[in-house]
Amino acid sequence: MTQQIIDSKALMLDFAHESGLSDASRKPRRYLWTDAFAVCNFLGLYGQTGEQQYLQLALDLVDQVHQVLGKYHQLSNHSGWISGLDDQQARLHPTRGGLRIGKKLDERQTSESYDEQLEWDRDGQYYHYLTKWMHALNRVSQVTNDSKYNQWALELAKVAHAAFTYTTPNGNIRMVWKMRIDLSDPLVDSMGYHDPLDGLITYEHLQATSKQFSDTPIELSLIDEIEDMVKLCQGRNWATQDSLGLGGLLSDACRLTQLITSQHVNEHLRLELLLNDIDISLKAFVQQNQLNLPAEYRLAFRELGLSIGLQGIERMQKLVKQHAGDFSNLSQLSDDLIELAAYKPISDTINNFWLQPTHRNVEAWVDHADINNVMLATSLAPDGYL
Repeated sequence: MTQQIIDSKALMLDFAHESGLSDASRKPRRYLWTDAFAVCNFLGLYGQTGEQQYLQLALDLVDQVHQVLGKYHQLSNHSGWISGLDDQQARLHPTRGGLRIGKKLDERQTSESYDEQLEWDRDGQYYHYLTKWMHALNRVSQVTNDSKYNQWALELAKVAHAAFTYTTPNGNIRMVWKMRIDLSDPLVDSMGYHDPLDGLITYEHLQATSKQFSDTPIELSLIDEIEDMVKLCQGRNWATQDSLGLGGLLSDACRLTQLITSQHVNEHLRLELLLNDIDISLKAFVQQNQLNLPAEYRLAFRELGLSIGLQGIERMQKLVKQHAGDFSNLSQLSDDLIELAAYKPISDTINNFWLQPTHRNVEAWVDHADINNVMLATSLAPDGYL
């Protein structure tokens, strides 16, 4: 067992205890983004160690997230499941109303004016958090061969897509960034920069997994939703200087490569264009040289997102080499990946920096301890997520 896996195990067991997953005496502290990565981490540790406790922690976390974030905020005037279903039906379909972010403050009330800074601390539903949870649920199905988790992911995709997308008067499809907890109205109506791409690739993975299960209801097909996302992605440039966004692009490229090689999805051109945007983004990131700043001026989870994504490059290279016949643009993709591989040492730089205890004692780390610890664990052992 490598030192990285040992460190990842320690981080995840501490997270399980501190967040109230494995310690029943603690009030559960659930946050959808963090918990999605945590589920994948536990699945990865189960695969790497064979120890049943990690699989059980993943399954327990799924149930706890649904029990906490599938219901209204404790400060809300409403109670019960967001979906409005009775308890018995809601347990069978826990994602049918979507899932809350998990912020400490309740959502903004209709009588309250919009405050851009305060909105970051208020609850609601984020599309890009929901897609992370869809991915986590899908990974559970892949590991356990239990179709219900994939079906919960499909149900979540259906309800999220219907709530977050809309058609403009001139017939164009658009998305909103943040919705109310009950998905009744937008809280922030601008579109997340990478949401369409993340949604498309996530839907395609869910659809591919669903084909492995004969009991998937036909009404959970995502064909229409995928068509919408293809239109939303058309002609877009995904380049970004944000480390977390860039890491997301790299992870999406890795997942897209998996789809091409395992499901023969015809996404060769999209992958080539995406790798080009990633190359532009990495060049800009290196020029900014943000990694030379002291720990107190850095947000670890954003950098760790980049580190996770960078580790997808080697995986893409192996897949392209092993399935060379699946790629019509093999030479171009191989060259692109060789160029991107030169940035892989950035991942080690990020991991080594945040493994140092003194860097994890600064306020910027402590204030976001759960998400930082979980994403550091992912970055040290990314197989469960990637």
